[in-house]
Amino acid sequence: MTVLSSRPAQPVDPGLVSIALEIAGRLANDASDVIMATAGRGARPDDEASPFDWVTDTDRTLERHTRRVLTAEFPHIPVFCEDTDPDVADDAEFRWVVDPVDGTANYVAGVPWCAYSLALVDRWGPVVGVVADPYRAQIYAAARGRGMRANGTPVRLGDQALSPIVCTEMTRTGPWPGMGEFISRAAAAGTGVRVLGSKALAVAQVALGHAAAAVLDSYHEWDVAGAVALAVESGAVVLDRRGEDARLPVDGLLVAVPEVAEEVLGWWQASTSR
Repeated sequence: MTVLSSRPAQPVDPGLVSIALEIAGRLANDASDVIMATAGRGARPDDEASPFDWVTDTDRTLERHTRRVLTAEFPHIPVFCEDTDPDVADDAEFRWVVDPVDGTANYVAGVPWCAYSLALVDRWGPVVGVVADPYRAQIYAAARGRGMRANGTPVRLGDQALSPIVCTEMTRTGPWPGMGEFISRAAAAGTGVRVLGSKALAVAQVALGHAAAAVLDSYHEWDVAGAVALAVESGAVVLDRRGEDARLPVDGLLVAVPEVAEEVLGWWQASTSR
């Protein structure tokens, strides 16, 4: 996979951005309809040891639909998802990354917290990102330099009161090292930590101002690229575990409201130091 540059993001052809934003929004609406029609209603996961590894018929259906549309509209831009060979697009200027159902265990159980995530990415990070939040009938969308919108309404951090909530997520094998101590440090500071089961929606909550921060000790690009686009355009800070500014860090991810970024980073670093 192309290594992301830490240099300032470069401008992209406005025509490409406009078309990509339109197509991504259309796909997000399609995905919302499919997820709402099927969630908790006989979805058939693969026989895996952990529910966090489940892939359902809906994942496959939405992935095929997404690939078909994107390949037709953007034939020279590769599409990545969970089962794509990561070396395919080493030299590609752009790539699409999609997670058809982020929060599959919730989806299968009918718990109302899952998402469809899609992003157009270049070497500097997300160019366009959309996250569909089907249960709340919301499509969150952003494009580089154009801001973030929720169902067409502009969203910018600073318009909301500071949330007392921080989101995180477990790894596929359970809590990440230091997660318990992180939760304790946050609680001591009067902050509640929530583990809700969707990395995309965890980051989106920061972009929306519903959470002060989201800490992901590990993640895949397709899990969060769409939501990181939202966060950047809403005014959030995006850092790795060392506190370095990066749009899609290779070593952990902190997305935070600027006022609390340093404090939350301190909890994370202190909890995972060895």
